[in-house]
Amino acid sequence: MEVFSGRSRGPERHPPVGGSRARRASLLDLRSAAGQVFLLQVVIVVLLVVAAVGAMVLQAASDALQQGRRESIIAAQSFASAPGVAEALQSPDPTAVLQPRAEEARKRAGVDFVIAMNTDGIRYTYPYPREIGKKFVGTIEPALKGRTVVEQAGGPPLPAGKGTDVQAVVPVTDAHGKVVGLVSAGITVRNVAVLWLPELPIILGSGAAALALAVTGTTLVSRRLRRQTYGMAPAELAELYKHHDAVLHAVREGVLITDADGRLLLANDEATRLLGLPADVRGRPVRELGLPEPITRLLSSPEAATDEVRLAGDRLLVVNKRPTYPQADPEGSVVTLRDTTELAAVSGRAEVARVRLKLLYKAGVGIGTTLDVERTAQELADVAVPQFADLVTVDLLEAVLRGWEPTAEGWRHLRRAAIGGDRRMIPVYPLGQMISFSRLTPQMRALQEQRVMLEADLRQAQGWREQDPERARRALESGLRSLVAVPLQARNVPLGVANFYRTADSPAFEPDDLTFAEELAARAAVAIDNARRFTREHAMAVTLQRSLLPRRQPEQDALEVAWRYLPGEAGVGGDWFDVIPLPGARVALVMGDVVGHGLHAAATMGRLRTAVHNFSTLDLPVDEVLGNLDDLVVRMDNEEHTGDAGEGHEGEGVTGATCLYAVYDPVTEACTMARAGHPEPVVVRPDGTVTCADVPASAPLGLGGYPFETVELSLPEGSQLVLYTDGLVEDRTQDIDVGMERLRRALGGSGGRTPEETCQAVIDSLKPSHSSDDIALLTARTRRFPRSGVAMWDVPPDPAVVPSVRARCRETLLEWGLEETAFATELIVSELVTNAVRYGSPPVSVRLLHGRCLMCEVSDGSGTSPRMRRAATTDEGGRGLFLVAQFAQRWGTRYTTHGKVIWTEQLLEDGASAALGLAPVDFLLDQFDDPGL
Repeated sequence: MEVFSGRSRGPERHPPVGGSRARRASLLDLRSAAGQVFLLQVVIVVLLVVAAVGAMVLQAASDALQQGRRESIIAAQSFASAPGVAEALQSPDPTAVLQPRAEEARKRAGVDFVIAMNTDGIRYTYPYPREIGKKFVGTIEPALKGRTVVEQAGGPPLPAGKGTDVQAVVPVTDAHGKVVGLVSAGITVRNVAVLWLPELPIILGSGAAALALAVTGTTLVSRRLRRQTYGMAPAELAELYKHHDAVLHAVREGVLITDADGRLLLANDEATRLLGLPADVRGRPVRELGLPEPITRLLSSPEAATDEVRLAGDRLLVVNKRPTYPQADPEGSVVTLRDTTELAAVSGRAEVARVRLKLLYKAGVGIGTTLDVERTAQELADVAVPQFADLVTVDLLEAVLRGWEPTAEGWRHLRRAAIGGDRRMIPVYPLGQMISFSRLTPQMRALQEQRVMLEADLRQAQGWREQDPERARRALESGLRSLVAVPLQARNVPLGVANFYRTADSPAFEPDDLTFAEELAARAAVAIDNARRFTREHAMAVTLQRSLLPRRQPEQDALEVAWRYLPGEAGVGGDWFDVIPLPGARVALVMGDVVGHGLHAAATMGRLRTAVHNFSTLDLPVDEVLGNLDDLVVRMDNEEHTGDAGEGHEGEGVTGATCLYAVYDPVTEACTMARAGHPEPVVVRPDGTVTCADVPASAPLGLGGYPFETVELSLPEGSQLVLYTDGLVEDRTQDIDVGMERLRRALGGSGGRTPEETCQAVIDSLKPSHSSDDIALLTARTRRFPRSGVAMWDVPPDPAVVPSVRARCRETLLEWGLEETAFATELIVSELVTNAVRYGSPPVSVRLLHGRCLMCEVSDGSGTSPRMRRAATTDEGGRGLFLVAQFAQRWGTRYTTHGKVIWTEQLLEDGASAALGLAPVDFLLDQFDDPGL
């Protein structure tokens, strides 16, 4: 029937509720108690919803059936009793009369069909005319007898659709009560089912509300459970209980828990063993357990206890008691018991051993913190007082203090290096005093026999008393009683002796103390020997480095120079600097840094400094100097990595060396600079403005093949050029940018300072308290070469002008008051100009500079360099440069971008007479055969 089809469609509205349940369930862990409760609630709600929908469908179907029966009967009876129906049934054409009336009645009554038929069941009316005249489907026999029939039956298609309908059949009688026909009215179940469909959302909404309430309740319960279980799930609680139970009964310490009424709540296995408790103790009062009175009183008392010792039978127990569950009501206590019966027997010796171990640890940490011999000796004395001795003195061989290798010849002469304890109460040799011990003293015997010497009672120590009877008498009167003398030796080399004294207020030294004293001295001896060796190596390295760095400022007119060099705490490094006078009153400034520390870095620095001197002598451009220096470092690296180099050689490889090379010309006030991986120099202008030189950064030395860029700056007179190494501006605690900013602040306003004052101000501001790297600082203030001391003119490329050049040179020297050098200078200028005109190319110029010496420069556009040779007697030429070399103090060639410059220097103090003394005038004139002069 159609009603059953309507029932089956009702549950199709449930999935949204099920989907909501699934989404809610996904929010909870179904392995937890709250998740399982939530799942049960969801199942119950779903079952209730399904049952409610089913009951409602059944009830609605029953109600719909009853209502359909009533409506069918009413519609059928109303149409059957309507006027003219009986007459129409007996008319010749009942369909024509009744069909319109039947359809109108069907629509008014709201039923699905109204059928008029004869007593044989032949239909006269039907909603579909094609069905008229056919046999009525249903039971009509009771209606022919005058009764009303109500039934469910199927029939032809109806406007409401196919399906089972509820129909009523009533008789139609005439005026005599005879049944002349039948009327059937019916309504389909499909239309009746709409009565219960509007109630379905209410049921589903109630189910959804119940699910939401279940989610909310479950969430609250879950949160409360997690708060009460400290966020742990039941599985975690069970696992925690198992672990707690395992630890509680496996630990070698008794544990008891009592409540506020003195009842025993828990006792682990160790507590049961220590106290001899019976098996059924849980929940019993403590006073009924038969425990010793001290233990019972302690367990029953509400007061806490800390490391209290109680006797339980033949056991000595250490008891600790603390309140537990301070927020609970009632409160309880937890008691721990530890058996110390065996420990009590050895507690005295264990305490002594613990103190000794602690002292040895303190010695390992506190001795040897520095590489200073005397400081290390003092650390030994400070560590041993007062835990081991009341007074400690350390006497070292003189050679050890100087860093030398000690020898047996110097054993009798020791110097007091450290004193620990109250030296004012006991008279001892003061610090720094040289002591000559006799052969019978414990100190000398310890050194000679290389073993610890014990003098338990100094009053009986004859050798110690004979060393200095008066001092010994006063020491004994002050309370000195016992002595242990321990030789300090490392690598089987004696270094000195450590003396441990105790006074009458302390127990005398015993043989058990000797091992500890020897161990303490052995640790100190290694540290002292390391400090001695460092002192020796440091002194050697410092001596080497000092010998490689400039010792005094060279004589030059271009710069006023000051410098500072501060070695790092890690040892001597590879920082270096130099000031190199160049021809033409120019000066080269060099600042370099070799990566690493030690002798290897210092030696490498010396090689690089020598190489820079050699390259400067060739008067090469700054970029070529760095290029040649780079090639040298590469070759040095290759030498370091050859098979002949020793394994583990200190400082293997010098790649990473940096260098800055600058040349300042006081005549043009120009400074040409280039740097190979070195920090950028800083320029302080005469007005105090601090700027960076903006020298392009190039690769460090040793990488090979990389070009070096140069920059030319104009430095007016009074400008300061500050060169430095990275140790000044960079360390482990600050970045180089921070250091550069501090350097600029320190140089601010330095325009009026001297280079010496500038150096000191920078060091005071930037020197770190503990520097791990060397610091080199060079400050140079520029000077301008006096214009009155410069004479310069161009020379036409004609040999005939040479005499006029000599004449002009003579006039210039007379103006400068250098008449005594005129003859030699004329010869030099004449020879150089003649060579430039003959063998060079234009332009040719002459420049004379009058400074600390007389400098003569002849330049031309040719790159060909002259060389001096000794001419044979038959040679017509070749004697010109020989004359130049004889009259000049120095001479040489430097190349420029436009050619070359031949230069000479003549000393102004007895320079001419010295030159003439080396080469008599007559001899020189005989050699000077050039008719052009």
